[in-house]
This record gives sequence, C-alpha cells and structure tokens, in this order.
Amino acid sequence: MSSSPPSSPLSSSPSSPLSAWDEPEGLAARGTLIVLAGRGEHGGVYERFGRRLAFDAYRVRALGDPAADPAVLDRAAKLLADESLPGPKVLIGSDTGARYAAHLAAEQTAGIDALILAGLPTGPWEPKSWEAELDARTACPTHQGRLTHDQDFRRGALGETPDLPELRLDHVGVPVLALHGADDTVSPLDRALSAYRDHPGVRAVTFNGGRHDVLNDALHRTAAATVVLFLERLRLSPELPVIAAGLA
Repeated sequence: MSSSPPSSPLSSSPSSPLSAWDEPEGLAARGTLIVLAGRGEHGGVYERFGRRLAFDAYRVRALGDPAADPAVLDRAAKLLADESLPGPKVLIGSDTGARYAAHLAAEQTAGIDALILAGLPTGPWEPKSWEAELDARTACPTHQGRLTHDQDFRRGALGETPDLPELRLDHVGVPVLALHGADDTVSPLDRALSAYRDHPGVRAVTFNGGRHDVLNDALHRTAAATVVLFLERLRLSPELPVIAAGLA
C-alpha cells in the first residue's frame, strides 16, 4: 500500500506563511503548483487539495491571502523563480487569490507556465451570518467542520471588498483553466462566465451544485481530477493536446 505524500515541516502550523506538500518518495516530481488563497484563508486550508495533487507527484506550495498581506505576491514570485522546484509551474488562485494570480500573469511574472482561476470574484457579497457564509463557501461537511474550528481562518472575510487588481486576461500569454461552481452565490456563474467570454484562451469548467470554494467543495475530487488532467496536457504542450477522447 502506498503511503500518503509527506508534508513539509513548513505546513505543520496553519499560521505559517507557506504550506507545502511533496511527491511520494521514489517518484519524480511532475511539476509545481503555487496556490494563492482567498479572503480569510491561509495556505493550510488547502491541505486536502495539496495532498491529493502531491499523491499524483505534483509539488504544491500554498500561500495566504494576498488581499490581506501584499507580501504574499513577493513570496509567490520567489517560488516561481526557485529553480529547485520542478516545472511546469502553475499559479492557482481561489477567490481574490484568483484576481491576484491573473495580475501576476498579466504582469508577465517570470516562471508562470499556466494559470488556474477558481471562484473568480465578480462583485461584492454580504454574508448575513457565519452560517450563511459557511453555506456559501462549501457544501462539503468535512471542510465546513475544518473552517468552523480553524482559529487561523477569518470569519466574515468573504464580505470584505478589498481593492483588487484589474482583470487583464488579454495580457495573459499562458494557458488558463477557470473553475467555477454553478451554484456559487458569492460570485454568480453568469457573471464569471461573462468575465471570461471575450478570452478564447480560457478553458472554463463548471461544477453542477458547486459553491464558491470550488477546490474545497463537495465535488473536490472532481475539481482535483480536472486540475490533474489540465496539468498532464500542459506537460505535453502549452497547446494542451487532447489526451483522452470519447467515441461516438
């Protein structure tokens, strides 16, 4: 039986600025994902996602919320430039982290081979209670429990409206995968798709019943599988050749 991918000591504390998960011993790393968290989150919130991708031999480095800590962007740039981390290197952002990830790509930050945007925010949202925020974030009871008992997670942050960078996808020259929940009430699907509509280089995948925190939602396995397929295609070519196709 295979053992779970080891976590770096950096990921032992949720308040650490960096959480890390590596490929299982004996396997060659297939690439690196650098995660920018969303409002109220820290890198440790993506432990389940990180472990699952690491099991498939992708290294994962998860940072905090750049809207709350601008230094996160400098740390992301350093990770992208770190030659000890294998390519391809993919920047993935959730919620406001998606806007900052797109900003780094639009600024032609060195080292970005592809971009994944999850739950792109499209406007303000006001939670009426903690229960309402939790329900809007995720339908996964396991993740709901984690957020409820996580002392480093900031409740109410989803109602904040930070000054975010302009979404300039026309300046992004790398492949883009967009993931969005069909039942996202924080960032309604039609608004998100409208933001992507004029950018043919964006490949959008929607999740039926999915809510805002699509990487940590009830369909988190499907979201992770979608990311792995994107990564495997990227490893073949930036043109993302088809790997598997159905027969009529």
